[in-house]
Amino acid sequence: MNVRRPKIIITYGSFDVLHRGHINLLRRARALGDKLYVGLSSDPFNHAKGKLSVFPYRDRKLILENLKFVDRVFKESSWSQKARDIKKYQADTFVIGDDWRGKFDELKKLCRVVYLSRTGGISTTKIKRRIAALHRI
Repeated sequence: MNVRRPKIIITYGSFDVLHRGHINLLRRARALGDKLYVGLSSDPFNHAKGKLSVFPYRDRKLILENLKFVDRVFKESSWSQKARDIKKYQADTFVIGDDWRGKFDELKKLCRVVYLSRTGGISTTKIKRRIAALHRI
């Protein structure tokens, strides 16, 4: 009797100030397979990327873990770990927003790479700017 291995999708991000664009990306990524694994950028890694998160890693992780379409959340600490994670988790597909188009094509030798279109009209940067503007009023 052959038991089919679940099709694992893997994605990465900071997922700070979770919004409908994040939800759309995660839901669409999960629809490509049976399980969705999310590499969540650590606070030090975000800092190295020049990002300052509103919510600390542990809070962002808690939020993601409680989304029904996310099956596992693990820490992303460097750019270079993606290939190792794909092998470790036996991921079938790597998914990322299309603002990264072409940046992760080297992963195609390990799995399928899908660049999903972004949700128009929303971004974490825009939300943070709006909050900052409201505080200046």
